[in-house]
Amino acid sequence: MARRKSTRGSKIQPSPMTLTFATPDTAGGRYYIDLSQAASIANRRFYRQGINWAVAGIKVISSKAGTLSCGKLPNTWVLSNAWEKMFRAWHRQQREVLEDGSQQSVRAKFNDFKIFADDQHLASGVSNNLLPVSYSGAVVNPGEWEISQIVIPNYGTPGNNYEPYIIAVGDDVTGAGGAISMIKAYQNSRGVPQSPDPTVPGAVLSTDNYLNLMFDVGDNNTDVLANVVGKNDNLPYDQDDYPGGAVEMPGLEWHDIVTLYESNATNGVGTQRVKGGNFPCGLIAIDWTPEDAANVVLQIDLIPGDHRGYLCEPMTEM
Repeated sequence: MARRKSTRGSKIQPSPMTLTFATPDTAGGRYYIDLSQAASIANRRFYRQGINWAVAGIKVISSKAGTLSCGKLPNTWVLSNAWEKMFRAWHRQQREVLEDGSQQSVRAKFNDFKIFADDQHLASGVSNNLLPVSYSGAVVNPGEWEISQIVIPNYGTPGNNYEPYIIAVGDDVTGAGGAISMIKAYQNSRGVPQSPDPTVPGAVLSTDNYLNLMFDVGDNNTDVLANVVGKNDNLPYDQDDYPGGAVEMPGLEWHDIVTLYESNATNGVGTQRVKGGNFPCGLIAIDWTPEDAANVVLQIDLIPGDHRGYLCEPMTEM
């Protein structure tokens, strides 16, 4: 007898759905969270950074009044395409060098394409990413989590290699230890639409346009035709600059902003909620002001799903 196929979907692996983080008990400012890094530590299994994470919401807890701003990588097709194009180039460069030497077996076990969010994340470094804390308040011990670099051979002069990191948004960071902007690199690799619209024939407004004159009972529709062909024949966005790059809306995308007031406090502790959403590459930027009042607790609620316990999708499917 043939066995009947199970109608059940993929098993949801056990995974902690709430990850708790605490900012240092020092001055406030900018902090970064990499959900893939945090989930890898909390679950003791590897999650690639190239994941678009679903977040149910974030609870903010503090004994101080202040404002918390939350940013993320832009939730746009530009970011999605830029990530995939840079990932493909990085992967091809590594694949070709292994094939040239027939050394495919030496690839690092946890080889993965990882990026910084922006120039501030680059300057801060992975070592300052916020990591999960336990119920007792103990901070976890991190493993290895290194940001990818690409190699540009013969950069400027023969034999001179340039090995920058990659930041998602903003302008390039020059010099040693610098980075190239992923969106800027994508922008510079593409052609642009023609603007204004080049398809309007030169004689469309002349008296030689007989198809127009067939319906021109009062010879008074020239202005109407001028509106048809002359208005909105340019792009509704800047032709050369992409959002999230060096010029157009540079930097991260706003996700949410909340304020904790003294009047919110119960027994000296105030709480607020940051809305949920999706976070490309699982990268979250947190800004807390005033900067002299830190020690903020963040509880990030994730969503159960079939990607090793969580609801998320590969960046290649964003």
